[in-house]
Amino acid sequence: MNFSNVFFSIIVCLCLTSSLTTSYQTFDRSLPQDPTRACRRRRTMKGELRNICKHEPHLIAKMRDGAIQAHAECQHQFRFRRWNCTATRKSLRRVLQRDTRETGFVHAITSAGVTHAVTKACTNGELLDCTCDNLQDQMTNAHWHWHGCSDNVRYGYTKAKQFMDGRYRRRSDSKTNVKLHNYEAGRVSITHNMKKECKCHGLSGSCSTKTCWMRMPTLREVGNMLKRRFDGAAKVIPANDGTSVLPSGPTIKPPTTEDIIYMEESPDFCSFNGSTGSLGTEGRVCHRGSPDVDGCDLMCCGRGYATIIQWKRENCHCEFRWCCDVTCKSCIKEEEINICR
Repeated sequence: MNFSNVFFSIIVCLCLTSSLTTSYQTFDRSLPQDPTRACRRRRTMKGELRNICKHEPHLIAKMRDGAIQAHAECQHQFRFRRWNCTATRKSLRRVLQRDTRETGFVHAITSAGVTHAVTKACTNGELLDCTCDNLQDQMTNAHWHWHGCSDNVRYGYTKAKQFMDGRYRRRSDSKTNVKLHNYEAGRVSITHNMKKECKCHGLSGSCSTKTCWMRMPTLREVGNMLKRRFDGAAKVIPANDGTSVLPSGPTIKPPTTEDIIYMEESPDFCSFNGSTGSLGTEGRVCHRGSPDVDGCDLMCCGRGYATIIQWKRENCHCEFRWCCDVTCKSCIKEEEINICR
């Protein structure tokens, strides 16, 4: 099973169906690896979503790529946590049905991944209706000027927003607003962190003038930023109007557009629980002696762990011989692995 395709299918399902209940019922019925099939199966779509699906299949393909990359980044960021962003179908689907901080991160990183992939495709000339962002070419300075091919993040942001938010624009309940807030947090993690890159020009490398352009952060940098936002996520509660949300307590500052927000506390993910999507940590690798969440004490939730000794063969005592070979001996190395009970 290709978990990345499963991850994309779940996200597309949650974006294009009318409710989480509907997505739960229809998931096993065919959400595709090919995103254009997802569009064809949503005949009731209207407006911008329908136009994107009908007229921009290449754009949909790039969005799929972005969701797959977002899944890989999610798994990287949570590789040492009890919940490790698994894409096992029933597990992830159950996790996303609750407004926990994990759900908030998934929504944010997916929105960021889609924005990043569409922007990158635009810069690389892979989409017909967009080009580099040359808006700042007219702005010059005595020592440098804008030129080159800046990442057209405005295009990527706009298309990602149309696709991710389009289905929910006419809703005004608090759960929807939490989801839309986290989608926006993912997108602005890119737009608020654009970087200027420059190339020097001048005699003998003097750099008397520079040509500069704007670049997106890498998706790994975005993932690191969103992981910090996850760790400091703000809990919110529905306001009296039933649509907006408020900080859940007087000590919690109002969230900004860059913050991840959530409404429900997370399960501990220690043991298997089909209703919450928790797979538990039995069988997970832990690091003995680490005080962090990857340590055996926390990862194994007090159940203890088993130590397995493995031996693996690897190259050692390598020498360079003129010219131009490297010769190595083969050594057997003992490796200790700790597994949660």
